[in-house]
Amino acid sequence: MIDRELKRCLGQMMKGVQVVAAAHDGTTRAYCSHWVCQVSFQEPILLASVSPKHDTHPLIEASGRFAVSILAGDQIDAGQYFSYPGRKFRYIAEEWLEDVDGWPVVPDAVSWLGCQVQDTIAGRYDHDLFFARVVAYGEGRLGEPPLLYSSRLGWRVTGDPARKKGDSVRDRLLARLGEAGFGDAEDA
Repeated sequence: MIDRELKRCLGQMMKGVQVVAAAHDGTTRAYCSHWVCQVSFQEPILLASVSPKHDTHPLIEASGRFAVSILAGDQIDAGQYFSYPGRKFRYIAEEWLEDVDGWPVVPDAVSWLGCQVQDTIAGRYDHDLFFARVVAYGEGRLGEPPLLYSSRLGWRVTGDPARKKGDSVRDRLLARLGEAGFGDAEDA
């Protein structure tokens, strides 16, 4: 078990909310996650952390693929529905998914990503780690504020920018380099 104080500290992490869905042999299942992230700049590779106890897990293993829908701030209903095992609600609200070119995605999400599993780390943690290449995608409501989650703070929607437009530490440091006579500061 994680130490209580450490758990509170980890709970401060704010992350984007996604619905991860997989389909195989006519069955589609999905779960809400805030444990999906991009892990490479050179290639479009994502990491999804999936509990083997979840009913989506065997479908990802069998199909070797999954879709990630990045939820907008106004899609908390879909996020909350998929936060519970679908079997708990007898899958009565699966209308929050639609098929787009063979990928099960949440309609009107910020965007969606179709992922082909490349590698898996299984059995070492309480969640298996699926590394996947993005092979398909769709732009939805890009520009809409995304839905966020923190186990300490709950559901949130992104707000105003954290810095003033036109003001960045990078620009100020580059100006200082130039003033100090280090030549073309952009090459630094």
